[in-house]
This record gives sequence, C-alpha cells and structure tokens, in this order.
Amino acid sequence: MQTDTLAIDFGTSNSAIALASEGGVRRIPIERGAETLPTAVFFPAEGGAMRIGADAADALIDGDSGRYMRALKSVLGDPLLHEMRMVGGRRRTLAEIITDFLAEVRRRAEIATGFPFRRAFSGRPVRFHSNAPQQDAQAEEDLRACYLAAGFENVEFLAEPAAAAIASHGLGRAEDIGLIVDIGGGTSDFSVFRSAGAWPEILANHGVRLGGTDFDHAVAMAHAMPLLGLGGQMRREMGEELLPVPPAIYSDLATWAKIPFLYTPKTQRMASEMAKLALDRPRLERLVTVLGEQLGHELAFAVERGKIDASGDKATGLLEMGFIEPGLSETVTADSLDHVLTDKRSQLRKAAVDTLEIADIDPRKIGRVILVGGSSLMNFVQSEMRALCPNAEILRSEAFTAVVDGLALAARG
Repeated sequence: MQTDTLAIDFGTSNSAIALASEGGVRRIPIERGAETLPTAVFFPAEGGAMRIGADAADALIDGDSGRYMRALKSVLGDPLLHEMRMVGGRRRTLAEIITDFLAEVRRRAEIATGFPFRRAFSGRPVRFHSNAPQQDAQAEEDLRACYLAAGFENVEFLAEPAAAAIASHGLGRAEDIGLIVDIGGGTSDFSVFRSAGAWPEILANHGVRLGGTDFDHAVAMAHAMPLLGLGGQMRREMGEELLPVPPAIYSDLATWAKIPFLYTPKTQRMASEMAKLALDRPRLERLVTVLGEQLGHELAFAVERGKIDASGDKATGLLEMGFIEPGLSETVTADSLDHVLTDKRSQLRKAAVDTLEIADIDPRKIGRVILVGGSSLMNFVQSEMRALCPNAEILRSEAFTAVVDGLALAARG
C-alpha cells in the first residue's frame, strides 16, 4: 500500500514514524533497527554533519567535543526558539535545528520505504502550554513551520491521546468507557473515549504541560543540586551578612533544554565567584567543574536513571556522579521520590479529574485506564489512576509507539 503521508510522533524525549499498511500499521525503523529514536541531536564542535538519536548520545558519552541537545520540543511557542546561537561552528536557531531533525527523519523514512513523503500527519499535545492559549497556538504554528521547512508540503495535527485511543481502544472490554493517560517527556495528555465499532468516539481531550522532564527537574533539585551547593550560604563581598546561594543556575542545570546554554564564560565566572564566597566551598567547586567540563547532560542522565530505578521494582535509585568527583553519589528511595513528586502527582490527578468532568463521566464508570508514554511507567501514575477510577482495569499500551500507531491509522481514515 503506497502512501505519501508519513505519521510522525515528534516527542520531547523520543520520536517514532509509521505509515498505514494493508495489515494495519507499518512502523519504520530509522535507527539501528529500532522503532523509536531519542529526540536528541549532537553538533561536532569543529563542524560537520549533525548526529541524531542514539548516535547523538554516543557522541556525548564518548566525550566528543561538541553540543548535545535534547527536549527541543519544549521550546516551541517560546521566543527562545528563534534566538540565534553558536552551535556546531555556526549561528543557528533552535527552529532550524528542529527542522534539520525532521528533515533527517523524513530522509531516512524515504530510504527505508522507497516512498516520497510529501505530507506529515503529526501528533501534538492537547496543550503545548498550560493556560496560555496564544502561546499554545504559536507552538503549533512553530511546529508546522518546521515541518514545511523540512520539505513536507502539507501538515495535519491530531491530539496525541486521541491517536493513542485509536491505537488502543481494542484493549480490554469493548463496551467499557476508557481513559487514555499519556505521560510523555514534556506534557501529560488525557482522552476519555467510548468504543464505537472499529473506531473510538472521543468524549473529551485535556492536557497539561507536565511530564518526565519536570519529574527529572524536581529530583535533580532535591537530590543532586544540594551536592553542588544549592541550599547553602555565601558571604557578601562587603560586610558580614550571609546570603543564600542563588538557585537560578541550578534550575537551568536541571532543565534539559537549557543545559547547553550554560556553558558560557559569563556563567562560569558567576559560578567561580559564588564558590569563592561560599561557606561550603567544596560543593560550589563541583558546580564549577560541571560547568567548566560541560558535564550537565551526564548529570541529567544520572538523575533520570536514578528516578527510573526508584520508581520501579527496585524502589531505590542511585545518582552516580563519579564523573564530577570520585565516589560522589546520592540515593533516591521510593519514599523520597514520592515526597519530591507530591505536587506533580496532584497536578496529574487534577488533570485526569478535569478530563472526566469535561466528558461528564463519573470516574466509577471508567472500565479501563490505558497508560501510554514512557513516564506512564512510573509506579505513582498507576497508583493515582487506580485510586481515581476504582472500577477500572489498568492496562499498558505500547508505551512508546501507541501514538504513532494511531496517527498512521487516522491518516488512512
């Protein structure tokens, strides 16, 4: 079955592509035979071809000189998207980088299938930005412009949880009303649906700007950044009064999309001055090391791994930070993770409640809750949904491909 429409799930953390086939959905492996690839790029410092996905992460891990970037989707709708920055030996915008990523995905899809893809059928979060309709609309227009600049002639969008409902509504008892809970890297989206033959009836869509990268930020600020001086005190340059260590650098260092922009002489000078005035100078010197040796992404990966372990069956995670200082580490337990993420849990539960209210559905009438997205694998998500929908069967869809599967089916019509 030949088609010129490519279904694309351009995610904050991972991306996938597929097309409709006579047998249903054909996922296109575009990296090392895998059906998904990390939404990440790496630009060699001396110039040369951009590397994407796992290849980008490999360059970072191998210590190659250059600029690693992740979570690019989170800057859509933000003026930061169009600011010129020196990346890979030349000045470019984040919009241009997203365009290059999408163009490379399209190129690989065409090589893998032999089809020319002129149309993109893309997922989008229900809300790129919470409670900011103008910024949300701008984010979609930004993404549309990137697709068009990447060589697509036409772009259509479908809400990601609605796409997941299309792919997943066959799970469980067909007569039940279902709730899709799609927790991704940057947003959390919800759909209430009723099966209607081969196609689900969407009763409500809702979403908030909250996802795995926000969980990472909270864990980093609570468990990792205090070892780099956050929460400490420093002397004034003049006088005896003590001041708290400013948190701004730490917050940016805990934010995936902002890490690459901390490696500037100005920021490094600021950290060095803070270290000189700090009461606990060794901790601030670790911050100076992270910035000077550009270890921010290694730190972010360590936090992410610790978070995943603490939220899984192990119930304990270790933030291994020996790359900053030999033997440096911090333990994250299920209890400490639960405490750190209390506010995030409340926000997710409220968003799910709001979705059910929009659909005018009693939570007790939900027969199945279908979990989608990498961050939905965290235990607290399942616990919250079980408490909210006590009569529902909790089901896991294809966490990383349900959205792209639904997009492909919807594109076929």
